Amino acid sequence: MRFIFLCILAASAVAAQESPGLRVEKIAVGLHYAEGPAWSPDGFLIFSDCPANKLHKLIPGKGDTESADIPGGPIGNAYDAQGRRYTCEFRERRVTRTSKNGKVEVLASRFEGKRLNAPNDIVVRRDGQIFFTDPAFGNQQDNRELDFYGVFHLTPHGELSAIARLQTRPNGIALSPNGKTLYVTDSDARCVRAFDLEHGAAGRVLIDNIPGVPDGIRVDEKGGLWIAAKEIYEYSPQAEMLAHIALDQTPTNLAFGDPDMQSLFITTRTEVYRVRIGVKGAAQY
Repeated sequence: MRFIFLCILAASAVAAQESPGLRVEKIAVGLHYAEGPAWSPDGFLIFSDCPANKLHKLIPGKGDTESADIPGGPIGNAYDAQGRRYTCEFRERRVTRTSKNGKVEVLASRFEGKRLNAPNDIVVRRDGQIFFTDPAFGNQQDNRELDFYGVFHLTPHGELSAIARLQTRPNGIALSPNGKTLYVTDSDARCVRAFDLEHGAAGRVLIDNIPGVPDGIRVDEKGGLWIAAKEIYEYSPQAEMLAHIALDQTPTNLAFGDPDMQSLFITTRTEVYRVRIGVKGAAQY
């Protein structure tokens, strides 16, 4: 197991005062394209190996194992308070929910009579409200039926609505600690958009000129934003860049986890990393 150290751009409230750097641990290798890390309330991490149609399960202290074969193409994942898993299946162009006993339900596959593009990332609020992005990358563009890239809201009763109809591609998605603001990375515009869920206001650009192509995003309990782009970038709630984490490969996504929720699990193309950062992730369930 090899370790590398963080490169710090500026002093961060997260970086431990007693240590000049935080340690990044490589915990999984040899993947095809890792994505969609999510921490289960039952105490383990899952992540997708997209081209292989596999979900992996990583139990602390026991290592990584394949846990499910999903022909629909798993990418983004999330959990709710009941421990049910929500998965974006980009090949089948749908969002599914899997119960703890393995029952799979299709929650969304069409909008206004047309097939979704390729659901990518997902978050579930504590009250059961579901939010997901629907871009289209690569050959997914060839089969589009919708004339926009969507940010969608799905109620617990199955009602699907579009929060945003974009001409640039939304990607990662996360909620503020109070659940009132939705954050979405835009891979084409290289920005983070913020949507006021309480008042239904149009999205605004919160963070612009992100280095690289922004993908996954997560929020800590203090409202700080962590973004997977050229590297992992930490921003304050006021959109000030605080720090970055340099890795061997370009990160694809990230999730808070471990029993105390103070670790970041980071997926890259073929590897998964873990870094203790000293601040908890915002509660998602």
